[in-house]
Amino acid sequence: MATVTAFYAALCALLIIALAFRVVKFRRTQKVGLGSGGKHAAEVLIRAHANAVEYVPLALLLLLLAELNGLAASWLHILGGTLLFGRFLHAFGLTAGRGGYHPGRFWGTALTWTVILALAVVLLVGTFSALKF
Repeated sequence: MATVTAFYAALCALLIIALAFRVVKFRRTQKVGLGSGGKHAAEVLIRAHANAVEYVPLALLLLLLAELNGLAASWLHILGGTLLFGRFLHAFGLTAGRGGYHPGRFWGTALTWTVILALAVVLLVGTFSALKF
């Protein structure tokens, strides 16, 4: 059973729903049916949501595979927690920076990429060490 990944998947799902809610709320108050209505603030909210949707599934898939392959729970929690924190930082930074540079956006991206790269390396090393020649 993949309980660690399930935990972070549930938390990431809540974050993605919260980001989607901000887009819906903006569209309803501004009476925008589709897209951003040419409003920069809406574009920022849409990108904050879309960016999470772009990165979270891959990271969670890698986390799940690492868990199923026996990576220690402590490492899974470190990586899952870093992913969640990074996604929160990115969404906060993108919004606070209004689409421009913001330290939260930078560090959120850096943490997310670090988690994805670390998990990819863990899985590649595990795959090559399991090969029988």
